[in-house]
Amino acid sequence: MRIGTPKEVFEGEARVAMTPDSALQLQKLGHSCIIETGAGLAAGFSDDTYAAAGVEIAADAASLYAQADIIAKVRPPSEGEVDLLTEDKTLISFFYPVANEALMQQAADKGASVIAMDMVPRISRAQKMDALSSMANIAGYRAVIEAGNNFGRFFTGQVTAAGKVPPAKVLVVGAGVAGLAAIGTATSLGAITLAFDVRPEVSEQIESMGAEFVFLDFEEQQQDGAATGGYAAPSSPEFREKQLEKFRELAPEVDIVITTALIPNRDAPILWTKDMVEAMKPGSVIVDLAAERGGNCELTVADDKVVTENGVTIVGYTDFPSRMAAQSSTLYATNIRHMMTDLTPEKDGVVNHDMEDDVIRGATIAHEKAVTFPPPPPKVQAIAAKPQEKPKEKTPEEIRAEEEAAFKAQTKQQVTLLGVGGLLMLLVGLVAPASFMQHFIVFVLAVFVGFQVIWNVSHSLHTPLMAVTNAISSIIILGALMQIGSGSFLVILLAALSVFMAGINIFGGFLVTRRMLAMFQKS
Repeated sequence: MRIGTPKEVFEGEARVAMTPDSALQLQKLGHSCIIETGAGLAAGFSDDTYAAAGVEIAADAASLYAQADIIAKVRPPSEGEVDLLTEDKTLISFFYPVANEALMQQAADKGASVIAMDMVPRISRAQKMDALSSMANIAGYRAVIEAGNNFGRFFTGQVTAAGKVPPAKVLVVGAGVAGLAAIGTATSLGAITLAFDVRPEVSEQIESMGAEFVFLDFEEQQQDGAATGGYAAPSSPEFREKQLEKFRELAPEVDIVITTALIPNRDAPILWTKDMVEAMKPGSVIVDLAAERGGNCELTVADDKVVTENGVTIVGYTDFPSRMAAQSSTLYATNIRHMMTDLTPEKDGVVNHDMEDDVIRGATIAHEKAVTFPPPPPKVQAIAAKPQEKPKEKTPEEIRAEEEAAFKAQTKQQVTLLGVGGLLMLLVGLVAPASFMQHFIVFVLAVFVGFQVIWNVSHSLHTPLMAVTNAISSIIILGALMQIGSGSFLVILLAALSVFMAGINIFGGFLVTRRMLAMFQKS
């Protein structure tokens, strides 16, 4: 197959869907690559670098569409670009089918297959193709950079000879991919970072990145992420009011607000109202990453930067990934390459558009002259498992009953062992001489009592090695004590030496263990 990438026709778009590196990887799958002249210039990739990677250069878009079997681009196609599609071609790009139903139907009527990169299901196997996450990651990072560019002070606090500079306080609303990227960037720059999300389960992710999770004193059963593709579900009116109340409380304190809240196929929810903007300090900055869908801030103007009467700057740019075109193009081209890897399972240059595959079926919105959107739910879901409920705490009565049952079971076991041991001793005594039995009984008692003594020592006081050596030493001491009253001087001497050396081993072991434990305690 010939994979072609045209120059983006959307005004201001600097990204490109194929880089020289991704072209080399696509060629390893058995495909050949073609690109429209100048398509990568805005992202920093010249025609010469593509030619060096074995990519053919097409003179114009019409020539490229005529030669290519698969068209890979960034922005949704225009009506003119869809007209260039034919029945044997496949288009891979962002498409936003809910907002472009007529365009999707037009592509289906042309007989072309259309794979929407924004419709890739969010399951584990498809993470490498998740272009939305790739672009959101860049948008979150760039949002903090834009905020810093419009903020008049340091992010980090400083104490200098000229005076003390307090750290900036940043609030990130929404802890998806973009939100987490913004949190990580703001925290690394030294800001005091607060973050809010309607999903309480993301609090651990937020806190692990050094930010503080803003909790609401409100309990609401959230819809399982499996039903929403991993996105947050719409909240109830009561929860929304509680949320806005919390934001009004924070508005006078924060210096920078970065909003990232979006729900698929819906307009962006208004989370930062006009009165909140008016309550903010002069010089504060709001960066609205949801500006393209109406904005989370009530005063956001898409593709523009406005300054309110009280000196708050509101940034509503919709092209944050395009402002880092080289990085965005590299990540997006990698997403495309992984999609082509799934479409070319044999790596022989032959595309297998398998509609039974969860990822390919989920991303395909038009195929064989039919609209295939919306897709069925994926067979395999990769939503994080729900946290297990904490076990119910036992009452004192239940604990006491369990302890009594354990004691009875232990006593029963010990009595049984003693009974069996006594019976065995009796049987041995019937055939063994009296002199042997005298020493054998001492040995058995020493082993039993020594084991019981060491078994009841708390395990936090010794290592497993010390437990074994102490058990052996206890057996030696008990055996020696039984013989220390013997009438033979030699036996008394050996017994005394045994008690002395075994005692040193036991007390020395506990002393060494105590010193080892002290190494892990704060003085």
